[in-house]
Amino acid sequence: MQKPIQPSWRLPRYSADPLERCRQLEAEPLPASTAALLDEAAAEVPDRLAWRFIDSGETATYREVRALVNRLAAGLARIGVAKGTHVAVMVPNVPQFPLTWLAIGRLGAVMVPVNVSYTPRELDYIVGDGRAEFLVIAEEFLPVADGMRARPATLTDDRVVVVGRPRPGMRDWRSLVDGGDPDFVAPQPVGLDDLLNIQYTSGTTGFPKGVLQAQRYWITQSRINAFRDGLRYERILISTPFYYMDPQWLLLMTFHQRATAFIAARQSTTRYTEWLATWKIQFSLMPAEVMFKHPPAATDGDNEIRRVNVYGLRKEIHAAVEKRFNVNAREAFGMTELGSATFMPLEVEDMTGSGSCGIAGPFRECKVVDAEGREVPRGEIGELIVRGSGILQGYFNKPEATREAFHGDWFRTGDLFRQDARGYFFIVGRVKEMIRRSSENIAAREVEAVLKDMPQIVEAAVLGVPDEIRKEEVKAYVILQPGLTRDDVPPQAIIAHAQAQLAPFKVPRYIEYRSEFPRTPSNKIRKPVLQQEKPDLRADSWDRVDGVWR
Repeated sequence: MQKPIQPSWRLPRYSADPLERCRQLEAEPLPASTAALLDEAAAEVPDRLAWRFIDSGETATYREVRALVNRLAAGLARIGVAKGTHVAVMVPNVPQFPLTWLAIGRLGAVMVPVNVSYTPRELDYIVGDGRAEFLVIAEEFLPVADGMRARPATLTDDRVVVVGRPRPGMRDWRSLVDGGDPDFVAPQPVGLDDLLNIQYTSGTTGFPKGVLQAQRYWITQSRINAFRDGLRYERILISTPFYYMDPQWLLLMTFHQRATAFIAARQSTTRYTEWLATWKIQFSLMPAEVMFKHPPAATDGDNEIRRVNVYGLRKEIHAAVEKRFNVNAREAFGMTELGSATFMPLEVEDMTGSGSCGIAGPFRECKVVDAEGREVPRGEIGELIVRGSGILQGYFNKPEATREAFHGDWFRTGDLFRQDARGYFFIVGRVKEMIRRSSENIAAREVEAVLKDMPQIVEAAVLGVPDEIRKEEVKAYVILQPGLTRDDVPPQAIIAHAQAQLAPFKVPRYIEYRSEFPRTPSNKIRKPVLQQEKPDLRADSWDRVDGVWR
């Protein structure tokens, strides 16, 4: 049972017809940059709260956010950050992250966000590949920076800005703000097609690739989500880490709506319904699969939610999720490269439980094609390709990967889809070799490369294993050097090696020892054969979480 859409929720300037709303959105002028969006909101609602950080209680009005952003932008400019400068940011969900991102955008500089769970090896890669000239880092992560083996010579201590207590020679984030001008004006103009982020995503060809996202990407993505329903949202929840793309567009969505963002330090499925009720949240991303596995509580439906976005929710439980949690839950499909691609309109109640991720959204064209890029008939399976304003500009410093990612101006998602007779899209599977664990994309080849760096391992193959809670878990098949057995190289040793080189979410849960792999005529490992060898892929594996042989 879905919540009825109240007339008071609707923004009068938008049509009740989803396709007409898409056209209206596409016709509206865009703010000239993220800074212009903030300026417009601060001028219109200066004393409204822009955000509240749930755990610390810190708040700021739009007027205050604008002044802090300007002060920080002035401070960053004073130490050498300019238009086009790459700045790596390794900071958790505290106000300093969004303020830093917005200040970088004010200057026309480029943020390279860093996952705070990364090891020194991974930080080396992101800083080096992203050509970061400055690093903004929280004090608690300085030991990770200490462990870097390939820190660029240009990234001197005076180009490291610390949120917290800086070491001698490093910069103090707070001092940059305190010495800045609240009316600062960037020395160079910043427009929609200027680069704002190099957002790293785990691809299928090995190590993560830096997705080039311009100001237009962020303005378009946030505007789509703010208005594609034609509803008013006054309170929006952000609970995932800011180094991912979702909290960034959710913050700008908040600015578009002149709303207030309620920001959690970290995602928590046990506190999620409490947040909805306490802060009267009206829009949120919802970890519905995990939430549904929790024991029901009488307060599950106590909320003022107008819509939640869900991704990959099993169609069998979709209606039950809506009823239990008293929400209108709608599927969508998006990627780091595209932002939003498809969405299920709020009005289309008959598609609940269909498994569809909707129709092409505003600013987007989508079609399903064969290997040569030819559109296939409705109902047939092919690869989804997408084009439109505000998608990626390419992959940073990877022209070959950029070329391979496109059919002309159509981006190849690498995902298998079909489209039904009514025009609704359905995800069928993946062309790409990617493991999706909770909200994380994990490149099998990166994990394999780390495992093969262990001298005792000759070869490794990594697959995703179905998991009820996280959708997939990482399983590694390994072949040891001749003469070695699993007693010589126990799974705990392999896991310890992986933990030293990989973020926790990438570390294999399951280890299986092999003497050989099924091969193609060109000697490549036939992973589909491995995937189909046994009904339960956990069998014959060491399970590091439960500490048992399966």
